[in-house]
Amino acid sequence: MTDRRLLLVHAHPDDESIVTGATMAKYAAEGAEVTLVTCTRGEEGEIIPAELAHLGSDRDDTLGEYRVGELDKACLASGVRDHRFLGGPGRYRDSGMMGAATNDGSGCFWQADVEEAAHMLATVIREVRPQVVVTYDDNGGYGHPDHIQAHRVTVRAFEKAAERALPGTPWQTRKLYAIAQPQSVLEESAERLRRSPGPFSAPQGPGDISPGTPDGLVTARIDASAHWAAKALAMRAHATQISVEGELFALSNGIAQEIRGVEYFTQIAGAAARRGPEGFETDLFA
Repeated sequence: MTDRRLLLVHAHPDDESIVTGATMAKYAAEGAEVTLVTCTRGEEGEIIPAELAHLGSDRDDTLGEYRVGELDKACLASGVRDHRFLGGPGRYRDSGMMGAATNDGSGCFWQADVEEAAHMLATVIREVRPQVVVTYDDNGGYGHPDHIQAHRVTVRAFEKAAERALPGTPWQTRKLYAIAQPQSVLEESAERLRRSPGPFSAPQGPGDISPGTPDGLVTARIDASAHWAAKALAMRAHATQISVEGELFALSNGIAQEIRGVEYFTQIAGAAARRGPEGFETDLFA
């Protein structure tokens, strides 16, 4: 068994590829054990291609089932061999965007009991014993209820797993990170995209891409540029949700974004970060 284990917690299929795809591919290629936990099947996702519109024409979860298949292909592209749905496929339903009527559904992830969900995730953490866990920040990156809930559940599971570690077993899980998109990086990207948005709409500013993370809060910069192609291939697998054209992509809003091979994180719990000369960790396992 490799001595490096990474566990990522994401809300829906496609999230893992968009914001952590290069990091997952890098560590998987280097021989680390990468475990992906997805909290919902993404049943409320907005379908982009007209030829797949029929998947969202009813409420029998056809889209959710289809997106499971997309996720399988994305994991294959990223080299992720251990993927699980929190509580099993369909245990929690996609809650939709904040303020939607689907936020109130009894089975949606936004309405999940945090302690119950955290217990299930802590069980996975104790089994896998990752040194590093990755999820979203407390705003879920951009305010999606399932992303916010994933943050809450993961933080609590991180605590619970440590409390319930097996006696006599060295506790391995040392650090918890939130995905970050530095504001300066978004500003530079938005400027490039205003000049060359490809077939998509140009962002008017960095806020059209993401609210962003204040640069001073970002603690880790993972250069996985060598695995950019694997990330792009994984993103292409999520064809219902992502349009990929060359080095750019867009979600259902049609706004251009860059596929980046460098990804950023903020440590939110665990052992102190070892930052390098440029102010970042360059290895989550450092």
